[in-house]
Amino acid sequence: MENKADFLRVRNLKKYFPTKKGMLHAVDDVSFNIGRGETLGLVGESGCGKSTVGRAIIRLHEPTDGTIHLDDKDVMAYRGSAELKKMRQEMQIVFQDPYSSLNPRMNTFDLIADPLRVNHIAKNEKEMEERVYDMMKTVGLEDRLAGSYPHELDGGRRQRIGIARALILEPKFIVMDEPVSALDVSIQAQILNLMDTLQDKMHLTYLFISHDLSVVRHISDRIAVMYLGKIVELTDYVSIFENPLHPYTQALLSAIPIPKYGLERHRIFLEGDVPSPIDPKEDCRFAGRCMHAMDVCRQVTPQLVEIADGHFVACHLYDNGLEAGRTILSTGKDKQKSREEKTTQEHYEEQTTEEVLVEKERKESEGELPKTDQL
Repeated sequence: MENKADFLRVRNLKKYFPTKKGMLHAVDDVSFNIGRGETLGLVGESGCGKSTVGRAIIRLHEPTDGTIHLDDKDVMAYRGSAELKKMRQEMQIVFQDPYSSLNPRMNTFDLIADPLRVNHIAKNEKEMEERVYDMMKTVGLEDRLAGSYPHELDGGRRQRIGIARALILEPKFIVMDEPVSALDVSIQAQILNLMDTLQDKMHLTYLFISHDLSVVRHISDRIAVMYLGKIVELTDYVSIFENPLHPYTQALLSAIPIPKYGLERHRIFLEGDVPSPIDPKEDCRFAGRCMHAMDVCRQVTPQLVEIADGHFVACHLYDNGLEAGRTILSTGKDKQKSREEKTTQEHYEEQTTEEVLVEKERKESEGELPKTDQL
């Protein structure tokens, strides 16, 4: 996974939270790289730990363990508020809800200027004013909105303010934590296009966090899939959609509808319960919901390994190689299809019996049949 062009390197990142029942493993042994100017999409269900990963990288949450290097600088080595301020000039975050992340008592100009004031960047008020208005233009905010307050603006403009606040310090790495999930679809497209433009113009590197695979596909170069605190698959965006290897990734993708009349995707329904993240066992956390689970899955935690060029997966199905895993998956799909056909037939028979009972009751009420408790 090492590469000289890697701009961000995360190794064995862990973030545990103490609870009354034990330690909650929100992020457990996560490792990945992001190249300079690249966008890595981080996807997964709500509660899988993806936002905690982003916050731990920029140390809004202090990691329990692990190493983080940004442009060969040890992020964990920064100590004290002064050093952290310096570090955060190089890495910023854009939050999910722009309304709750903006001070309602500050207008647009002051919200964007605030990072400059806190970090003592601008030499004087004139320079600050020039930088703020330049940034407003960059993110597509009109000058007339400088005196407007968050509650007077729509969600798209509020999110542009959040992006402007992150960019005003000229960082090179930005965590985008669900930046468009609270916006209308039409506004989402505008913000995503803006992010693309800014990345090219300012040579930015993104960690893009989202639960929406269609959004992630639009903006990401590579995609990492998380499940219950761990990355289960990581590869380029083409491979993740055309050749998903982990059973959980396949289930996620099966839920995406195909926007073409007459075409349907084979839906994979997951059974079983999500295990508790509190003091989890040393096993595959997906084993209880995976139809391909083997004995080893319930005994040993699978490691994220490269089984094809640039394609990493954490699954025991591939312990003996890619083709062996595909054979097991193919067999499993046949079993699932047979099980689904059996379930469908049972459902049909149940419906048929119900229809017979309804028809019998009608005939009895109309006197066509003598009343009886038997068919």
